[in-house]
Amino acid sequence: MRPCDAITCRSERDDRIGAPVTESHVLTIDLGTSGPKAAVVSAAGDVVGSARAFVRTDFLDGGGAEQDPELVWSATVEAMAGALAAARLRDGTIAAIAASSQYSSVVPVGSDGSAVGPMIVWMDLRGAPKRLKRLDGFPRTADHPAALLRWMRVHGLPPVAAGMSLAHMRWFEFARPELYARTKVFLEPVDFLTMRLTGRATANACSAFMMLMTDNRIAGTTDWEPTLVRQSLIDPDKLPELVPVGSVVSTLLPEVAATLGLPSSIPVLSGINDSQAGAIAAGTFRGTHAGLALGTTSVITTHLPKKKTDPISSLYTMPSAIGGQHLVSAENGVAGVAVDYFLDNVVYADDAFVTPATIEDRYEAFNAVAAAGPAGASGVLFLPWLRGSLAPKADARMRGGFINVGLDTTRNDLARAVLEGVALNLRWMRGPVEKFVKRSFSHYVFYGGGARSDLWSQIMADVLGAPVHQLAEPGYANSLGTAMFAFERLGMIEASDLGSRVDVRRIYEPAADAAESYDEHFETFVEAFKKIRPLAHRLHSGR
Repeated sequence: MRPCDAITCRSERDDRIGAPVTESHVLTIDLGTSGPKAAVVSAAGDVVGSARAFVRTDFLDGGGAEQDPELVWSATVEAMAGALAAARLRDGTIAAIAASSQYSSVVPVGSDGSAVGPMIVWMDLRGAPKRLKRLDGFPRTADHPAALLRWMRVHGLPPVAAGMSLAHMRWFEFARPELYARTKVFLEPVDFLTMRLTGRATANACSAFMMLMTDNRIAGTTDWEPTLVRQSLIDPDKLPELVPVGSVVSTLLPEVAATLGLPSSIPVLSGINDSQAGAIAAGTFRGTHAGLALGTTSVITTHLPKKKTDPISSLYTMPSAIGGQHLVSAENGVAGVAVDYFLDNVVYADDAFVTPATIEDRYEAFNAVAAAGPAGASGVLFLPWLRGSLAPKADARMRGGFINVGLDTTRNDLARAVLEGVALNLRWMRGPVEKFVKRSFSHYVFYGGGARSDLWSQIMADVLGAPVHQLAEPGYANSLGTAMFAFERLGMIEASDLGSRVDVRRIYEPAADAAESYDEHFETFVEAFKKIRPLAHRLHSGR
């Protein structure tokens, strides 16, 4: 789970002797909220070289959350170069480049292909409907009930909350009209990277889902839905060209190819979002299990044969990158970033109480401290709603923290409570998701940065009361899923191979003696949400 201060490259085959690798590979990009990770992946599912970088998120007054798109791009180039250097491949062994990324974020791009403003990320609250309606020029008649019903029927989601790509686009239009006027096209992060790689501004039905302007009743649509475009209030000429998901957008731009030391003839595929990529790695487009992703946020992924929405539980499907399926991506909110919050603000805070970090790997230290805490964290509960809650009860104004802290509470208890709180939040979502898909999950395939922790894997099994299958390379699940998806689209593997080339490191069974304790903890957790919610609203008013 250890991040790096700048760019860190690592080879998965450091013990190789002799000639560099000659089999076919895909160069993947996994752009998370914290920054890009690049990996060179073989058709057998091996990560042969990787590198990553970090990008700062700026949190602004009024609920803003922004990143610098040019820094995102430069960090991505450095990560790609680092992964290629670590892989030591022969010329001609990169079959394609494909990206996945965090989504519900928007980059305004000018006519020269560069960003004309900040990337608004999914945590940004400024596009909330009530806030938009207070801006000059926003039509009072927008989003009337009939329009919202059409959104539900045709797309699956209406624009009723902040954090959606359409909300960010509207905020640009009515809060920053000068930037809106300079914008040639709005792109999701994955499509921004594809554009910088190829020079062509495109999107697909999967990547553009949160723009809310596609007819998701039509599998693989490559057309914007005219009525939804009109209801969106966004000028149609500011939308990218829609292409089939996974299709070849173009070849690598010569200047980018020269920087990476690659031929400019390498094809670049139209990418997917990170939920779709991880779901492919976990094989959740088939079977009786579900994927359990633990990165910045926590997500349960599974599949359905058709489009479906449950607005009460904030559950919905999105077009799947796998033909004929729809992906259930039930996002639960803050997860791994809660560990960062604890380490940055409680343990290693940069203030007068600063404690020198004498252990190089602070995540290793965190796991050791949390492991020393007892199950149940001595009665301490951590409520992980540090940036609002998502499914199964979406509320942007909800806030959490630690409760039942006493004079005898230790940092062991607090660290353990963070892991348990995230797990309890996922247990809260499990029931609504199983009801939504009308089946119980036999087990969970665990991936993402948080799944590197053996302790968290066991806690997940104990809290969820089901086996947890920890992937062998959980931090590279999105890279592996993106690569397998690319190989399938290139015709180099069969669709039946998707998800079967990713190894499971260990299976964690729930401990029988933990069930009763966590059952009581869970009831208290849900009750805490209900009782703290009005207090959070009161404290949040006027902010």
